[in-house]
Amino acid sequence: MRATTFEFENRFWIIGAIFGLCFGPPNVFDHVNAAEAIVRLLRPSLNPDSLDYRYQIQGVLFAGAVLVFIAAAIRTWATAYLKGTVVHDAGLHSDRVVADGPYRHTRNPLYLGTILLSVGFALMAVRSGAVAMIVLITWFNYRLILREEADLLASQGETYTRFLRAVPRLLPSLRPCVPRGDTRADWPQAFAAELWFWGFGFAEVILAATLEIKWYAVVVGLSFLSYFIFLGVIRRGGKQ
Repeated sequence: MRATTFEFENRFWIIGAIFGLCFGPPNVFDHVNAAEAIVRLLRPSLNPDSLDYRYQIQGVLFAGAVLVFIAAAIRTWATAYLKGTVVHDAGLHSDRVVADGPYRHTRNPLYLGTILLSVGFALMAVRSGAVAMIVLITWFNYRLILREEADLLASQGETYTRFLRAVPRLLPSLRPCVPRGDTRADWPQAFAAELWFWGFGFAEVILAATLEIKWYAVVVGLSFLSYFIFLGVIRRGGKQ
């Protein structure tokens, strides 16, 4: 069930394809937005043409943006300890186990952040696309986790086995499960590496505030641009 080498090395594009497919084809047969469906479920008596109905939809989208910001914060915290050059490298790094920062609460904070992003973003898709997005992103990330665990077990042996026993795989523990280590957080590079996730949150805030797609699309585009700029910088630095 774990991801193949090809899937791991191309995880960015596969996850992107999942998001794209869930936002696109379902619109052919499903014409009800997920945020609107939630409002209809919770407030069935509301007039769809009323301002209150609009405000309720905006409230749901703002809640989705909060989830995206939480996802960005978790990923930034994790990247501060793991380093962006590792997080966004296509290859799998199994030469060490990081047990500091969020890794004291969950073994996979980066994947947790990506799953939370899918939940926040799903509110902007149609109902069927939203369900498919959450299910597929969670399933694919779980397979990536299994692949990483297998490689870390093979390379780190008993050290990683103890870490497996102590720290939850995905759902975080409120209390740290292992003692603090000596890894120092590097926040500037972490924010640079995860700036695109913060951009996704701001994009959803803009959509919630305006209910218009134009500026949302612009901010999403700029977010992706920041990701590719970061990749270019670290690859250039690696060559030098």
